[in-house]
Amino acid sequence: MELAVVLGRDALHVREEDVGDYIFGYSVANDVSARDVQYRHKQNFLGKSLDTFFAMGPVIVTADEFPCPPALSIRSFVNGELRQNSVTDQVFFNIRHIVSELSQGMTLPAGTILITGTPAGVGMGMDPPASSSAEMWSPARSTGSVASPTPSASVLF
Repeated sequence: MELAVVLGRDALHVREEDVGDYIFGYSVANDVSARDVQYRHKQNFLGKSLDTFFAMGPVIVTADEFPCPPALSIRSFVNGELRQNSVTDQVFFNIRHIVSELSQGMTLPAGTILITGTPAGVGMGMDPPASSSAEMWSPARSTGSVASPTPSASVLF
C-alpha cells in the first residue's frame, strides 16, 4: 500500500522546496506485483500490469488538507492479517525528492500519479495473497481504503 500523489500542474525542473506548489492531492494506491511473472520475464512491467493490479482511491484529498509531505497512518491487511503499519513520511524517498528528481529529466504533466513506495511489511517474501485491502487516514481526514483482489498470476500465464 502506498501514498499516491496527484500533480495539479505540469512539472519540469522543480526544486524540492517548490514541490508542494505542484501537488493537486493525495490518495491511496495498491501497487500489486505478481513476482512469479516478474521473475519469468526480463522486464518487470508485465508482473505489475495485470487487471486489478493498481487499485487506487476511492477519493483524492486536495493538497490543502495536509502539509507537504503528509504524515498519514497507513495500514495494509492480507486476508485480514495486518502486514503494514507505518506512516507515509517514513518512505525511503519523500515526495519532494521524487517529484524534483523526476522533473529534472522529463515533464510530469498535470494529472500524473506518482506512488511513493511501500513502508515496511511488503509481502515480497511471502506466498502471493488471494486478496488484500488497506486503509490510510489521519486524525483529521481519511484518504480512503481500497481492496484489491490479487489472483495468483501463475494461474493466468
